[in-house]
Amino acid sequence: MKPRDETKIDAIFKATLQLVHEKGVAGITISGIAKIAGLATGTVYVYFKSKDDLINELFVSCRKASAKVYFKDYDPALSFKTGFKTIWMNLLTYRLEKFDEAIFMDQCYHSPYITESTKEMTRKLFKPLYKLMDMGKEKGLIKDADTLLLLTFMVGSINEAVKHTHYSKMKLTPDTAERLFEMCWDGIKK
Repeated sequence: MKPRDETKIDAIFKATLQLVHEKGVAGITISGIAKIAGLATGTVYVYFKSKDDLINELFVSCRKASAKVYFKDYDPALSFKTGFKTIWMNLLTYRLEKFDEAIFMDQCYHSPYITESTKEMTRKLFKPLYKLMDMGKEKGLIKDADTLLLLTFMVGSINEAVKHTHYSKMKLTPDTAERLFEMCWDGIKK
């Protein structure tokens, strides 16, 4: 059996992200991906048995990459607000720098393409964030609301800021990022 050619997989992933950005997940086809990647359609099928398989594998790859960035410099021993801000700023930076991946993950997460086992596996990557939020609630530092609701508020504020910045072609300054963080913090603190 021939070994996996990571350069071809990378080209397939990049083409998929580009097409999802242009057409949405439902609008992409294996032949369209192959064309953008500069590969034969059959070559894509050598690596992925279906569009669903490709989307799930790319989703896992993106979630793993994003988790590494989200938790960069995060130390659970620091204060809750410091830890929360570290993750919040990392998430903002990642989504600004990897906009196509962020759009792809957002479209996929609640789509029928992503299997429950893939969702469960990727949820495990973000356990430190759930633990942090639970600790904040236990210490009475943030609202005693459902953790998923709090995270939806957190991520939603970031997503909208990133989309606005991207589509309006504005640069997000450090002062604006700080202001956005404080608004999010004001929304969850007790």
